[in-house]
Amino acid sequence: MAEAKTKQKKTPQILRGMKDILPEDERYWSYISKKVADMAHTYGYGRIETPHLEPTSLFVRSIGKDTDVVEKEMYTFDDRGGESISLRPEGTASIVRAYIEHGMLNRPQPVKVYYFGPFFRYDRPQSGRYRQFNQFGFEVLGEAHPVIDAQLMMICYNFFQEIGLPISLQVNSIGSPDTREEYQKALVDYYKSRKNSLCEDCKKRMTKNPMRLLDCKEQDCQLLAQDAPQIIDFLDEESNQHFVQVLEHLDSLEIPYTLNSRLVRGLDYYSGTVFEFWPEPFTAPDTGEEEKKEEAENDKEDNDNAKPGSQSSLGGGGRYDYLVEMMGGPETPAIGFACGVERLIKEIKNRDIKVPKRHDPDIFVAQLGDQARKKCLKLFEEMRRQGFNVAESFSKDGLKSQMEQANKRRVKFTVIIGQKEIMDGTILIRDMENGIQETVDFNKLLPEMKKRLEKYGVKEINGKNNNHNQEN
Repeated sequence: MAEAKTKQKKTPQILRGMKDILPEDERYWSYISKKVADMAHTYGYGRIETPHLEPTSLFVRSIGKDTDVVEKEMYTFDDRGGESISLRPEGTASIVRAYIEHGMLNRPQPVKVYYFGPFFRYDRPQSGRYRQFNQFGFEVLGEAHPVIDAQLMMICYNFFQEIGLPISLQVNSIGSPDTREEYQKALVDYYKSRKNSLCEDCKKRMTKNPMRLLDCKEQDCQLLAQDAPQIIDFLDEESNQHFVQVLEHLDSLEIPYTLNSRLVRGLDYYSGTVFEFWPEPFTAPDTGEEEKKEEAENDKEDNDNAKPGSQSSLGGGGRYDYLVEMMGGPETPAIGFACGVERLIKEIKNRDIKVPKRHDPDIFVAQLGDQARKKCLKLFEEMRRQGFNVAESFSKDGLKSQMEQANKRRVKFTVIIGQKEIMDGTILIRDMENGIQETVDFNKLLPEMKKRLEKYGVKEINGKNNNHNQEN
């Protein structure tokens, strides 16, 4: 009788284009999140959170129905009530919706907000680019002065400088809607005789979204774009004066920039000033085997027919002075910027830029026996509330295994309670550097530990210790 074959269960796999953030990478995320929050606080930006799901019409109306984002990349479906909803592919449209819906136009202007969170695009996965990705962004609504453009670029420039990432600021102006209409006619005229040299996507863009011809990543299309008409030559007087003042402010701030006539950005709501931050070129070291495997997998041809291309920008933005009015609000000038966190972390790792990591705990709490475990459990919580940086391994029974954990955590001191200490009302303090142990009164432990930690330079305890940041 033939043995029945055991059906092998398939191991669960992450969805294509998604990425787990493992504990060893958490410090990069915490570092960037804190740096963004600190920068936002310094310049007076308040945090805003919008839902991950929005009506599909919000993005079609704001981003543009002929953009790649809306045509090919949005996760869109009907909910149980029959309404078409989409996972947010970007942040600005939702913020404008919130600005109008919550009457923020009645607050003192400009309204300055920032965000940090996940977004979703069914895009071709590439190294540093995922279908669920994270961005942070800064938005200023209700002010048209060119100094705001320059200050926003300065904030972004300072952010990259402070994390030690060398970047190049690319700047352009795409003018008013009338400017773009005239310019797009000139573009189409230029490309008509060169249509056969364009990629299939760009042939479609000629009729749907001609300005997107300029930032196609295909090599042949890039070569054609070099001799295309420049939008700067088509700017109306108001747009030109605004842009000149923006550049004058950048000059006064001594922020280096490059005028990039082919920079147009990919969403329909942009107008006037646009800008991007590109990482300066460098030779990246070989990636590890796991990253090579991931990149090889992401380089496979996907079924969305997207074309491969270089994604050099770490972040970018620009003015969207007509978007609030277009979405039903009053005429409201606005400008914003967004940066991809995954790409930023990849760049930081490739360049071996040091980032702070969580400080190793100062004290390990060890126990011997059930009664000691109960007492140590309470002691741990008391020390935590008092601001001490403590660690434990309460599930372990033997002292040896607990001391191994203490050594791995590189603590300065281990405090130990056993049956004898419970009876005597004492506790052992072991100096992990020299191995010397001392018995002290249990009720005097906290002031004693504070005094001993001060000798190691840990001068403040109650959540105010500034000596906890270390580098790799």
